[in-house]
Amino acid sequence: MRNMKIDIITIFPNLFSGFLSESLLARAQAKKLITIKTHNLRRWTNDKHKTVDDRPYGGGAGMVLKIEPIFKAVQFLKPANSKSQKTNPKQKIRVVLLSAKGKTFTQKDARRLLKYDQLIFICGRYEGVDERVAEYIADEEMSIGNYVLFGGEVASMVIIEAVSRLIPGVVQKEESIKNESFSDKEAQEKEHVQYTRPEIFELRAKSLKAKAIKWRVPKVLLSGNHKKIEEWRRLQGE
Repeated sequence: MRNMKIDIITIFPNLFSGFLSESLLARAQAKKLITIKTHNLRRWTNDKHKTVDDRPYGGGAGMVLKIEPIFKAVQFLKPANSKSQKTNPKQKIRVVLLSAKGKTFTQKDARRLLKYDQLIFICGRYEGVDERVAEYIADEEMSIGNYVLFGGEVASMVIIEAVSRLIPGVVQKEESIKNESFSDKEAQEKEHVQYTRPEIFELRAKSLKAKAIKWRVPKVLLSGNHKKIEEWRRLQGE
C-alpha cells in the first residue's frame, strides 16, 4: 500500500495542528495512506536568536526569508539523507515554493502532484523569500489565486487537501470524486447544484405583512428519472 509523504517547512508549525488532526486527513494518516509532517524552519538556523529573515538588498519595506535555513531544511528532508533512500532509490520528489508570484494551482496540478512519492512545501512569509530559493532549490512556485496572504501556510493546506483526497482510500466514496467537475477535463465547469432533505423548507410569516417562506427541491430531482436528472444538472452547469 502506497504512503505519500508530505513535509511542510514553515516558521509557524502550530498553524497546522487542527488542520492535520481533524476529519479525513486525520483518518488518512491513521490508515497510513499519507504521512504529513511540519518542520520549524528555525531548526536550521545557527544564531541564538534563530533568525530566518533579513533586510532586502537594494532597500525596501519588510523582511525576506533567508536562503541558508531553507536550503538546509530541504536537504535534510530529501530521501538521500534518510533510510528510505536505501529501500526506494527511485523516489519521485517535488519541492514546491508557495509564492504569490507562482503559477495558479489547478485540479490538473493536483493530479500531477499525486504521482510523486514525496512533496516538500516551503511556506513563504513576510515580504517574500530570497529569489535563489525559487531559482535553485524549489522545483516550482505555486499560488492559489490572484491575491496576497500573510504567508504560504494556508496555500499549502489548500494544495495538500486537493492532492490528498485523490489518494485511493482517503475518500470512501471514490465515485463522488470521479463525478466532480475540474477533474480530467480542461473545461472548468461549475459544480452541479445539490439538494437534500427536507423536500420543502417552510417558515411561517411572523406578521401579516411578511411573506411566508416555502422553498422546494426541483421536481426533476424527485422524479427518479436519472437521464432527465443528468440533463438538468448539465444545463445548470452551463
